[in-house]
Amino acid sequence: QFLKHLSRTRLLLHLVDVAPLDGETDPVEEARKIIAELGRFSPELAARERWLVLNKIDLLDDAEVDALRQRIVEALDWQGPLYLISAISGQGTRQLAGAIMTRLENMKI
Repeated sequence: QFLKHLSRTRLLLHLVDVAPLDGETDPVEEARKIIAELGRFSPELAARERWLVLNKIDLLDDAEVDALRQRIVEALDWQGPLYLISAISGQGTRQLAGAIMTRLENMKI
């Protein structure tokens, strides 16, 4: 039912927590699960423009964030836009919001 609501969107944000609450969940595996579920639900939706947003960067030091970013990008063979944010502190969220607004304004309706 949740994925059905996504069919009305023009741009998908794939939000991945780089520091999961349980400390054991692998961000790459979680991202792969969502990508697979999206593809099973609708190949058209899976092909829609999607940005990767790595969240909770405030919980790791810069070197850890960089290493995780690189590992996630390589493991997913990510080619699209990538943003690093901390939803709780707001770090990177203004840049993301501005980029979303710009992209949506430039998309054909």
